[in-house]
Amino acid sequence: MMLSKNLSVTEFSNSTTAKRKGIDNTPKNSHLEAAKELAKNIFQPIRDHFGKPIWISSGYRSKLLNEAIGGSKTSQHCKGEAIDIDMDGKGNPTNAEIFYYIKDNLPFDQLIWEFGNAEKPDWVHVSYKKGGPQRGQILTAKRNSAGKTYYENWVE
Repeated sequence: MMLSKNLSVTEFSNSTTAKRKGIDNTPKNSHLEAAKELAKNIFQPIRDHFGKPIWISSGYRSKLLNEAIGGSKTSQHCKGEAIDIDMDGKGNPTNAEIFYYIKDNLPFDQLIWEFGNAEKPDWVHVSYKKGGPQRGQILTAKRNSAGKTYYENWVE
């Protein structure tokens, strides 16, 4: 089943951690409805703009999978509303180019420059809230000295 012209449910819900741990990561219908909106408003416009495959490192996560990886208890990944894009090692576009394209051109609920440095995020998290409204929140993910993740408002 396809969520958009270039995004399949299999790609959206693929997880090596789920496979390794035997966790069922099959999205339910409500998750697929949200994922179709995310694909229509975020993924497909990125894919069409750059004209190249866009690699998703994380899409849908079941509650068990999210717990297994230590994800936030309120993660939009568990609702089918978020994707993490990681183009490192895949050529162009870069993670930073994708981040700026989303920021400047697409409606989104949350956009996160995930770790990395001032020039390049390690990956880009973006969410689209099913049924809206979209917050347009832009954050930077960082780690403190104890390794705990925290978020700050993104500053250009």
